[in-house]
Amino acid sequence: LILPFSATSILKKSKRLKKNNVEFDRVTVFYFPRCQGFTSVPSRGGCTLGMVSKHSSSRQFTLAEFSKEQENVRRGKLEEKLKEEKLEALKWKLTMNGTKESEEANQLTIEDISDDDIDVSSVDLEDGFFLQPYPAKKRRALLKAVGVKKIDKEEKRELHSIRLSREDCGCDCREVCDPETCSCSLAGIKCQ
Repeated sequence: LILPFSATSILKKSKRLKKNNVEFDRVTVFYFPRCQGFTSVPSRGGCTLGMVSKHSSSRQFTLAEFSKEQENVRRGKLEEKLKEEKLEALKWKLTMNGTKESEEANQLTIEDISDDDIDVSSVDLEDGFFLQPYPAKKRRALLKAVGVKKIDKEEKRELHSIRLSREDCGCDCREVCDPETCSCSLAGIKCQ
């Protein structure tokens, strides 16, 4: 007995009743106060930056508003960086390339650099923007600005010790590894 076979065309697509797309329309940003971090190891000295466990505020944005907010934040950070560079260049000039002491150079601050001297209008803020590490002095200033009264000095020593231990990696084996004297083998890891 042969049953009639009716094949459906693979060219025809039936209408889907339900879309399985994810759409976003809002962004919620949580803001956390800074604190001393104790959880990272900065590449250079000083204390670490962290954030407290509970946010202090939050804000909701549409996607367009959030994009504009990010652009404004990037522009502000770029302006600050350019001002710092201009300040350092001015100080360098006043001290005759660092060879002469200058009272005027010592008294200059970032507020002395005019906004008119900085132009970020031609910079593409989306292209090549990445986080820059803060120098130790700036990390301390950020913590003081948010009310951290006492910065734990022991952390600085611990971080220095960790950085030193990371410089000394591997063993002294050359060509052939002797498992009885190899520090890697004795530590139970593959010879470096």
